[in-house]
Order: sequence, then C-alpha cells, then structure tokens
Amino acid sequence: MPDSVHYKSLIQPSCSRKLPDFKQSVKLKYVKLGYHYVITHGMYLFLSPLVALIAAQLSTFSIQDIYDLWEHLRFNFISVILCSTLLVFLSTLYFLTRPQPVYLVNFACYKPEDARKCTRQIFMERSGLTGTFSQENLDFQRKILERSGLGESTYLPEAVLRVPPNPCMAEARKEAEYVMFGALDELFAKTSLKPKDIGILIVNCSLFNPTPSLSAMVINHYKLRGNIVSYNLGGMGCSAGLISIDLAKDLLQVHPNSYALVISMENITLNWYFGNERSMLVSNCLFRMGGAAILLSNKRSDRWRSKYRLVHTVRTHKGADDKCFSCVTQQEDPTGRIGVSLSKDLMAVAGDALKTNITTLGPLVLPMSEQLLFFATLVARKVFKLKIKPYIPDFKLAFEHFCIHAGGRAVLDELEKNLQLSDRHMEPSRMTLYRFGNTSSSSLWYELAYSEAKGRIKRGDRTWQIAFGSGFKCNSAVWKALRTINPAKEKNPWMDEIHQFPVDVPKVSTI
Repeated sequence: MPDSVHYKSLIQPSCSRKLPDFKQSVKLKYVKLGYHYVITHGMYLFLSPLVALIAAQLSTFSIQDIYDLWEHLRFNFISVILCSTLLVFLSTLYFLTRPQPVYLVNFACYKPEDARKCTRQIFMERSGLTGTFSQENLDFQRKILERSGLGESTYLPEAVLRVPPNPCMAEARKEAEYVMFGALDELFAKTSLKPKDIGILIVNCSLFNPTPSLSAMVINHYKLRGNIVSYNLGGMGCSAGLISIDLAKDLLQVHPNSYALVISMENITLNWYFGNERSMLVSNCLFRMGGAAILLSNKRSDRWRSKYRLVHTVRTHKGADDKCFSCVTQQEDPTGRIGVSLSKDLMAVAGDALKTNITTLGPLVLPMSEQLLFFATLVARKVFKLKIKPYIPDFKLAFEHFCIHAGGRAVLDELEKNLQLSDRHMEPSRMTLYRFGNTSSSSLWYELAYSEAKGRIKRGDRTWQIAFGSGFKCNSAVWKALRTINPAKEKNPWMDEIHQFPVDVPKVSTI
C-alpha cells in the first residue's frame, strides 16, 4: 500500500482505524434527562420529607421535654465528652491530611510577531525552494496541508522561513527565548508577581534539550532565587504539559506557601525535516510555533484572585506495549536526516489510550446517574452475557468546556463523533488548530484562552483538558472556575481578533 494512503489517515480517519465506537446505547433523550435529574437530586428528594418530619416532631417539643433531654445528657456526661473528643480528633485529622488546594492564578500564551506568520502558500513555496523534497513529496505535503484544518495565519520561526533555511543551535535557542520569555513577560505583568517569588519551575519541551537546560535559561534571564526547585522535562510529547501540571501539583503538596511556574512549549527550528520519508513529513505540515506559561499556587490567600482550582489529574501510559511505544519516534531516515516518524497505527493507539484514561477519570467526575447506567450494562455484558453495546457515559453532564489537544483534524473529528460533542464544545480546539496550528503541549492553553475571550467561562464551570503524546500517553486535567471571566479585562492572543471567530473550516481547502 502506498505511504500516502497510510499517512492520509492521520488527517482523514479511515474506517479501519477509527477510535472505539463510543455511541450511546440510550437514545431517548428526554427520558434520559429525566432519569439523570431524578438520580442527581435523589438525595435531596429523599431527605426533604425526612427533614420535614424531624422539624414537625421538634415543633411539638415542650419546655419540659427539652429539660428532660438535658437531664438525660447531664447524667451521661462521660459519653458526651468521649463523643465530643472523638469528633474533634477526626475533624482535626481530616483537616491535617486533606490535600492542599492548587489554584491556577493566571496563564499566558505566546503570540509571535506578524513577521513570523506563514500562509499555506508560503509554506509550499519555501518547501520547494529548499531543493531537498521530490515533486511527489511536495504534492503529498500539499494534500496533507489542504486537509489539515490549518488556516493562513500560523507561525514558523525565522530559521525555517529563511531562504535557504538556517537550522542551527543558535537559532533554536533564539526561538526558545522568544517563546518562553514572551509568555513569561506577559504572565508576570498579569499577576504583578516578582520572579524571586517563584519557588518551583517546570519547563517541558519534547525535542529540544540544550545544555544548559531551558529551565536554566529561564533562571538566568529572570535571576530566580538560588533555592528554586527546577525541572526540565524532555522527550514526553504533546501531553507533557499536563504531566508538568501533575508534577507541580505533587510538589505543591510538600512545599507550603509556594508558587509553581509551568512553561509548555515545543521547538521547531532544529526539528524541521528536510528528507523524503512520508511518515516524517506529516509533522512539518501540522506543527507550528507557540508556547504557554502557567502560574500555580497553594496559598489560600490567592484563592480570591485565581481563575481556576485544579480538581483532578489522570495520567495513562501505554509504553509497555511495543506498538504504542513506537508509534511516534524521532529517528534518522535512510539518508541520515532526523525527523519524527508517525506510525499508521497512531489513531488506533490513541483510541486505546483514551479509553483507558476516561475509564479512570469517569468515576471521579461523572454524576451517579451515568455511573449506574455504566455499571448496569457492564454487569449485563460480563455476568449475564447479554449481547449489548458497552455504555459510554455522557461526559457533557460532567463538563461545560472541553479542551482537546489540537494535534490534527482526524483526532478532533473522531472525538467529536464518539463522545457526541457539539460544534460548540469542539470550537476552541478547531479554532486553535486553524489559527495557531499544532503547538504541541501548549495547545490546551490557547484553547482555554479562546473560551475566556468568548466570555464563556462562568463561576463553577468545569473544564476538561485532554492531551495525547508519544510513549504513548493520554493525560487529563480537570479545572473548576473560581470566578466568571470577564473578557473585557483579559489579555490573551485571541482578544484582538476574537470577533472573527468561529470561522468555517472546509474538509478540503485548496491551496
């Protein structure tokens, strides 16, 4: 089978490699909504008559009845003291052992200057001018780009757009500095935080790991304090951003009254592929320049000014399976050129990782009504051997907003269909892919920024961030909004042009 057929499936999902069919087995919409309402409010419906009965009984108490109750307790003083002591002990134990809340104070996404914009026509022209691609592979890249869902305003670094290209260590460092320092300058301006206040620093970048490290570059530039707890995560793919959030959460449990700074980015300059292996050319067509900086805090005094509280993180790793491990690999082609190879099994592997991840996440976030339906169908299938479809819970009942990694159009299409999400749920992911391309681990933050710019984040809203990455990994984070976000007071990369979105993105857009 030609390679073009294999890798077209990364943009257009084929029937044989779709994600698992998560189609609902219950189709009576209003019956289900009624059932969900009854189960969700079942406790209130049960307790209301009980409370009314107790209140009615108490209303019949006379002064003599109250005096008799006091006399009874007075002569059982030891029992009262023991019960009170136990209650105080258990309450103290609970407050001392419960996890510290982790707040997202604010975040910033880097928006490159207009000189870095790369239309699809410029992309094809510069690819042709390199002189390294065959005509067949230029046509292949054109087909991928036409079906990718990318628009005309994505960004590429100067070294890649230059004629001839100049991919070198100095240019890669320059790109990293632009992205990291650009996002951090905006974040410090938003939060009025001094760099010396940062106690924990985590930087993730999968493919660019210089010495000194990226985290050391940040420490040197902003003159961060000498006892800062710093980490530099490499080789962990597009889901490394949520791994960084999870690591920061754990560190904030053992470092009281601290700020944690997370920087998520990817580097294009040294990872542009100039060969003719089609499995490696797909990444050229999808990945673009971008990054984000996120400030987390465990200080209760920061709750009033924070945007979100971290509710859950769930990490799934399928690296023990050889097929999963090798589906995204950085390697040399037969001519010695280094690139990132995407396997034809990528969609199937992503589907398996997603299924495992949501199986773990479901019991943590889903209402009881959905969990009962899932458990009932599971018992029917496993115990009674009934031939019925697996019931996939309705995650729209658990979340108001979805930030799905904008890795490519195929993944977004399949998740929209199989999780039965609406166009509005998918809008942040699709518009991020269209406007900024695949910015790797930072794409989730461009998506959240889009929802904020649209004025959709209300107090109490729950947001599900989900990302896929090499290894193979699927990671989730759940956030709860602590306040309603007023877009008029926001500064993010969408604000100057949010009125232009959403736009219609055709299945095929000819260059």
